[in-house]
Amino acid sequence: MTNFDQEKGFATRAVRAGQVRTAENEHAEPIFPTSSYVFDSAEQAAARFSGEEPGNIYSRFTNPTVRNFEQRLAALEGGESCVATSSGMSAILSTFMGILSAGDHIVSSRSIFGTTRVLFDKYLAKFGLETDYVALTDISAWQQAIKPNTKALFLETPSNPLNEIADMAALSALAKAHDCLLIVDNCFCTPALQRPLAQGADIVVHSATKYIDGQGRCVGGAVVGDNQLVGEDVYGFLRTAGPTMSPFNAWTFLKGLETLELRMNAHSAAASSLAQWLEQQPQVSKVFYAGLPSHPQHELAKKQQSAFGGIIAFEVKGGRAGAWKLIDSTEWLSITANLGDTKTTITHPATTTHGRLTDEARAESGITQGLLRISVGLENVEDIQADLQHGLDLL
Repeated sequence: MTNFDQEKGFATRAVRAGQVRTAENEHAEPIFPTSSYVFDSAEQAAARFSGEEPGNIYSRFTNPTVRNFEQRLAALEGGESCVATSSGMSAILSTFMGILSAGDHIVSSRSIFGTTRVLFDKYLAKFGLETDYVALTDISAWQQAIKPNTKALFLETPSNPLNEIADMAALSALAKAHDCLLIVDNCFCTPALQRPLAQGADIVVHSATKYIDGQGRCVGGAVVGDNQLVGEDVYGFLRTAGPTMSPFNAWTFLKGLETLELRMNAHSAAASSLAQWLEQQPQVSKVFYAGLPSHPQHELAKKQQSAFGGIIAFEVKGGRAGAWKLIDSTEWLSITANLGDTKTTITHPATTTHGRLTDEARAESGITQGLLRISVGLENVEDIQADLQHGLDLL
């Protein structure tokens, strides 16, 4: 990061950080859709490949548009380095493949995206990495799960989809006491609402597909942290294995970052209003949203976040039949498992995002058959309520 990036406000960094104009002196950031780069001489090519001279080599691991996105997101998260990847899941994969070895142990929150758990249990386990799961909010459970070979604590906060909030300061202290790394998925809040590195995390991962894009256009991910863990270890895996972000997607995400703070505040305001309305509906048995005073970690969320985000989970009466009836009765809400879009989306986690988990794992994570998740978009809240009312009236 440059001094400009560090000294200016969030909105300024979101619009300006990382841009290096070409000889054309363009105002908007350019896209570099090239696979390779031309060197001035054989000597320069050798110096680039050996690392003696910085510069572009091959777009699997060096591309100006991708680098612009990486530097901008690092500036917003307060990190030294960022590695952009092809998806949010590849960001998590690259992190663990880059920093861990066979025989290492991970302690993870139970309250994580279903596919992340599949990655841990089905694929990382093949390489000798062991994972144990604990309740996100139970610090004593984290403490008890740590072993001599534990190298990383992994969590999402707020969690997907129940909006549980982790005490990052407490977990950071625990990680440091046991020489572990604290890795936080910041997908739901983004740096516009929460900066885990400033609260003791060592690494932050993102699915840029979600709020960073903000309009459901592209798939991508990112890892942010220091120059060694991310700038060397994670980057080294990306350079070799190649889960690379495309230049076009990086450019799209750059445009998303420019409006990130505005959108996240708007999503949060709309979600807070909708959560309060849902809590008053007789067909809804429980609402999971950290912005509600009824939420058990409401005060902690106020301390760690500047707002509460745009994701709401709620349980309806009637189990899966009731949940599906409500979904199918909506007229224009988008029935999709993606989130972070300007368009409001609704999904049934037990059969979509967490459908690959065992019944036991879903039960441990609190994913019931009557649970629904809404990613509140930027439409008028009254219209969202009216569309949900169609289904609520049938329950």
